[in-house]
Amino acid sequence: MAISSPGTLSLEPLDSSDPDRARALDEESWQPPCEIILDPDAECSTDVILVGSSELSCPPSPGLRRDLIAYEVKVNQRDIEDLCICCGSFQVHTQHPLFEGGMCAPCKDKFLDGFFLYDEDGYQSYCSICCAGETLLVCENPDCTRCYCFDCVDALAGPGTAGTVQAMSHWVCFLCLPFSCCGLLRQRPKWRGRLKALYDQESESPLEMYKIVPVWKREPVRVLSLFGDIRKELTSLGFLEDGSGTGRLKHLDDVTNIVRRDVEHWGPFDLVYGCTPHPGQACDRPPGWHLLQFHRILQYARPRQGRPQPFFWMFVDNLLLSKDDRSVATRFLETDPVTIQDAVLVWSNIPAVRSRHSALVPQEELSLLAWDRQRAKSPTPGPAKLVKNCFLPLREYFKYFSVNSLPLYK
Repeated sequence: MAISSPGTLSLEPLDSSDPDRARALDEESWQPPCEIILDPDAECSTDVILVGSSELSCPPSPGLRRDLIAYEVKVNQRDIEDLCICCGSFQVHTQHPLFEGGMCAPCKDKFLDGFFLYDEDGYQSYCSICCAGETLLVCENPDCTRCYCFDCVDALAGPGTAGTVQAMSHWVCFLCLPFSCCGLLRQRPKWRGRLKALYDQESESPLEMYKIVPVWKREPVRVLSLFGDIRKELTSLGFLEDGSGTGRLKHLDDVTNIVRRDVEHWGPFDLVYGCTPHPGQACDRPPGWHLLQFHRILQYARPRQGRPQPFFWMFVDNLLLSKDDRSVATRFLETDPVTIQDAVLVWSNIPAVRSRHSALVPQEELSLLAWDRQRAKSPTPGPAKLVKNCFLPLREYFKYFSVNSLPLYK
């Protein structure tokens, strides 16, 4: 992820071969109506934090796309729903779930793949509008993880807005602002439900997508961790507080005698995690036993049918399952696995796990990887450490706490 460097955005001149177009745009006085963005010297509220610094720099200005969207909407009076607000295309396939405007098919696919991807700093990996972008502006609302690229901000909020925002000391994003309109960027009502609907209708994934939870409704996550303790990883990501996480994570190494009544008594749970043993770890159970026991306990922990409560699960194989066991896992868990860092296989319903990581590698390669793992003399990272970043999309659903190790800037 590129780091955004505070500064002002230089605007590209309009094409001199089309003076009527340039004059029309100039007469429209295309500036955003958002005072919080236009006046960097104005006092800002104390519920936002810094986004800028003293250095000045800026990336190239994407003038063509900015001019196209502005011209079509402001001069040609075209409905913004008939334009892809991600790229400016007229070939609209569906509507953007967060903001008024359309999306073409390629941008829709990019959005579905990228929206729930997060970096190690806890912020989204790509722009919340186009799910692309190299230099991103970070929302500094402590409860928000969204980012916006220079291209989208200047094209939709108004030319020069990205540079102005970058020079500000405090900024909150277009989904956190108390008003829903900023230039051409208009927040959709009930956008969380629209986001879920987009995934339900357009995603190739058969897994149920849960509606993301507003900040004020998020509760601490309740975790059932089987055969491997993920307390350290979840604490480092801010999902569990140091010293006060006890009671919100239940860890079990042996579930042989666990029945449904036990799980219901300990629960309800929001996340169930399980794994096969770490290579070299002494274990008197075959790897397939861990899979079957995980599936059994998972059925006990699932919320009752009809409840909209977000519920997530993950099973990690340290390349110990046989080919037949992997087929059983795919059939029972009703999803295909992905390969992470050529070290583990993961089955999960956490959003974007499959987007970030590769599809299942060929059987021959898996066998070689497993053989190399067994022969390796140096210790390998535990499964929880390898899949740690896969838990970051849960920030959209559960409360998380401040973690000092997370960097402030992106």
